[in-house]
Amino acid sequence: MRVAVFSCKPYDRDSFTRANGVFGHELSFFDAALTAQTCSLAEDAEAVCVFVNDQIDAHLLRCLAGRGIKGVALRCAGFNNVDLAAAHEVGIQVVRVPAYSPHAVAEHAVALMLTLNRHTHRAFNRVREGNFALNGLLGFDMHGKTVGIIGTGRIGTVLTRIMTGFGCTVLAQDQVENAECKALGVRYVDRDALLAQSDIISLHCPLTDETRHLIDHRSIPLMKQGVMLINTGRGALVDAAAAEGVILPVIDTVELLRDLDLTFGAVMLNW
Repeated sequence: MRVAVFSCKPYDRDSFTRANGVFGHELSFFDAALTAQTCSLAEDAEAVCVFVNDQIDAHLLRCLAGRGIKGVALRCAGFNNVDLAAAHEVGIQVVRVPAYSPHAVAEHAVALMLTLNRHTHRAFNRVREGNFALNGLLGFDMHGKTVGIIGTGRIGTVLTRIMTGFGCTVLAQDQVENAECKALGVRYVDRDALLAQSDIISLHCPLTDETRHLIDHRSIPLMKQGVMLINTGRGALVDAAAAEGVILPVIDTVELLRDLDLTFGAVMLNW
């Protein structure tokens, strides 16, 4: 199959080229995002491969169908950037990555927690400049702290196991209570209670109409002063305008929070 790969980074080329040795597809790589203006690059392709930042709307889908494109492959789990009804209407099949490694994402969330807590990013930059001062690098014991996990699917469950290993108390909120998490001692509470009681809050839910901006002007005042907020889900789970004014200057993530698509963010909030 002839596939045009858009929004391509060097690591995408390496991974696809290596994996394609088994399948033998004809791949064309493009740095540009897929838009109505760039879809002509896929003129000879049968399918296109895009990332979460490519907005596949009805107009673009009609352009693709007019060029004989039969499939859109998303190299991401989320699919709210695609007009699925329009894709069905023009006869284009849409496929996605069903899941990333839950361990990789959960471990990354823990890395962000430790970075925020122990200020390793700040210490690293100081040492590079020959500055060995310890001022401002004091953290806290995560043992005994309360971690609130919103979303206890595969990733949330792995994070639960890790945080219980740290000796943390874990609260959770989800539409469906996970038996494995409950067996680990997790206590399910409503969202407001989780926000109010947690020292660390980690987001692991999909982006839906119900979860968009779940961290907003209403929810932020419910949280503890100096709470740690970890978002390894979708950027739009957090209302950037609401969060920007209360971010403590620990890690510069304001630009990340403005990204309404996939983003990894870690901030501490104060108001």
